[in-house]
Amino acid sequence: MKTTFSSHRQVRMICEGAVMVAAAQVLGYIKLWEMPWGGSICLSMLPIFLFAVRWGLGPGLISGFALGILQFTLDGGFALGWQSIIGDYLVAYTVVGLAGLFRGKGWSIYAGTAAGSLARFLVHYVVGATIWAEYMPETFFGMTMTTPWFYSMLYNGFYMAIDMALCLLVFALAAKPMKKYYLGQDLAPAARGEA
Repeated sequence: MKTTFSSHRQVRMICEGAVMVAAAQVLGYIKLWEMPWGGSICLSMLPIFLFAVRWGLGPGLISGFALGILQFTLDGGFALGWQSIIGDYLVAYTVVGLAGLFRGKGWSIYAGTAAGSLARFLVHYVVGATIWAEYMPETFFGMTMTTPWFYSMLYNGFYMAIDMALCLLVFALAAKPMKKYYLGQDLAPAARGEA
């Protein structure tokens, strides 16, 4: 009986992960704003946050990695070379899965969203200040740019802060009907009438 539950749970996790990655990719196409050198305001991280807080760190990181591959290959990836591909896509989207660190706590969806967003911002920030430094304009948002670190903070912080706020808003608005899913309560054997 335990083996049946365990294999059923693994199949469910894989199927749910595939659906969430596909939903994230579709949401990535619906851009509210797109930055000139990559990065956009959209809800693509939302399904990965939800999946990660339901299933945990490992599955969350894998789903984020899968989304990074899809974002680069299907959404016209913007990169300067292999370093940019690894940083801006593979690593940046993988760390969104850090939301899984907060699995099973009442506030997990909010803390996970903040942690995953901050981690992704930090990756883009470092990549932007190092690999993309030569593309720093003289002015940005009406300010004179003197260092690529400040430019990268403004550039990446702009869309990442809005992405995080949008995800938090959606999760807050859906909190009442979605609470048991945020906590993964539907994944327990008793929730499905199993022993």
